[in-house]
Amino acid sequence: MHAFPCGTLSLDFVGTLRARRDPAPAEMLGDPAALDAWFLEAGVVDVAPGADHTDISSAIELREAIYAAAAARLGGSSLPAEAVTVLNRWSVSAPVPVLLEDGFTRRRGSAAEALATVARNAVDLLGGEDAVLMRECARPGCTQVYVDRSRGARREWCSMRTCGNRVKASQFRARQRTARAAS
Repeated sequence: MHAFPCGTLSLDFVGTLRARRDPAPAEMLGDPAALDAWFLEAGVVDVAPGADHTDISSAIELREAIYAAAAARLGGSSLPAEAVTVLNRWSVSAPVPVLLEDGFTRRRGSAAEALATVARNAVDLLGGEDAVLMRECARPGCTQVYVDRSRGARREWCSMRTCGNRVKASQFRARQRTARAAS
């Protein structure tokens, strides 16, 4: 259901609003069950935390703060004070506890603890060495931000399977049309 092309928890969380510059972006956190599913699929928790509508509002506020800070980093601007305030408020909260049970790692917590875990990841990313590796997907219409850890830092798309494949297929079809028109 959810996509995780970035390999970075907080930037994948930002991707829960797809095509954000479109007139009608696709909201992937439309209800508490979708937020629970994202936390589970992302591996933040092992058991659905039982999010409610207040948690949805908090999640969207955090997501937009992460995006605002990431966009500022991408643009070479100072981080917006309001975004930093939201990130810091969440990052000082208790994260999802990680326990060792029966020889296995277990992650169980509330939606608030899961959001704190995402916020801590964002703070580490935005304030750390990897911040300079952030890029925005080059596919028109995609607004996904990712960390480019590729050799030579030449990655263009958030995911080769989705955006990269679409761009390459589109370019191939354009070449085919041009070749047919020329012959």
